[in-house]
Amino acid sequence: MVRPKPWDVDDKLRVVVEPLLPKAERRPCHPGRKRHSDRLVFQGILFVLDTGITWEHLPQELGFGSGMTCWRRPGRVDRGRSVAPAPRGSPRRAPRRERPGLLPGGRRLPHPSLKRGPKTGRSPVDRGRTGSKHHLITDATGIPLAVTLTGGNRNDVTQLIPLLQAVPPVRGKRGRPRCRPDLVVGDRGYDHDKYRRLVRDLGVKLVIARRGTEHGSGLGAQRWVVEHAFAHLHWFRRLRIRWELRDDIHEAFLTLGCALICWRRLAKL
Repeated sequence: MVRPKPWDVDDKLRVVVEPLLPKAERRPCHPGRKRHSDRLVFQGILFVLDTGITWEHLPQELGFGSGMTCWRRPGRVDRGRSVAPAPRGSPRRAPRRERPGLLPGGRRLPHPSLKRGPKTGRSPVDRGRTGSKHHLITDATGIPLAVTLTGGNRNDVTQLIPLLQAVPPVRGKRGRPRCRPDLVVGDRGYDHDKYRRLVRDLGVKLVIARRGTEHGSGLGAQRWVVEHAFAHLHWFRRLRIRWELRDDIHEAFLTLGCALICWRRLAKL
C-alpha cells in the first residue's frame, strides 16, 4: 500500500477547497500558456508549505508549475485570518474534556527573518534580532480556531482580545453556532487586570494564575494542548522561518496550516 504524501489532495479535500478557489478568466484573443489545473496548483502550494522549498525550486516534473506560475491571484483566497467554519452537514462530536474552553498562546519564530518587513520587530529575548511571532488560540482538544501574526517585540497579552474576536462561530450537534466560549485558560503572561476586565465584558470566564505566586496551580494539564498545536503547526517547514517580506503571504500559509490540522483531525473521527 502506497502511503499518500502530505501534499496530495484527495477527492474529499478537493470538494471542500474547490468552491474557495477563484474562477479562471478566459481570454480567447490571448490564449497564452496553458493553465495548470487548480488541483495541481493547490498541491504545489501544499508542497511548498510542507517542505519549505522556494517557489523557484519547485520540481517541474511533478506538474505543479514553477515560480509564480504555481499560485495565481492569491489575494482573494488568503486574506482571512481565522479558520473558516465547517461546511454544512452532519457535525461530529469532539471528544469531551473536564474543562471545556479556549486556550491562547504565543510562539516566537525560532529563526526570525533577517530582512525587515510588515509585522516584524526586535525580539527582546533574542539579542534584538528582527523577527515575528505566531499567536494561536485553540479549543480544549487542541484544534486551532484563530491565529494572528505580530512582530517579535509584541507581548502575548495584546493578542488576547483579537484572538477571541477572531474565533468563528462553531457549530454543535444542535442549536445555533457558538461565538463565545465558557472560559479561557492561559499562562501567567496573560495576567493583567486590564485584560481580565475586557474578557469579563465579553461574558467569558478567565482562568489564569496570578504572577508572583508559586507554581503548581494545575492549569498546565489544560494548557499543554496549545504547545501541542504549535508543534503540529511548526511541523510545516515553511512556517518555521519567515522568508516572506509580505505579511499577508505568511499569514496565508499560517491559516492554511491551521486548516490542514483541522482537516486531518476531523478525518480521524
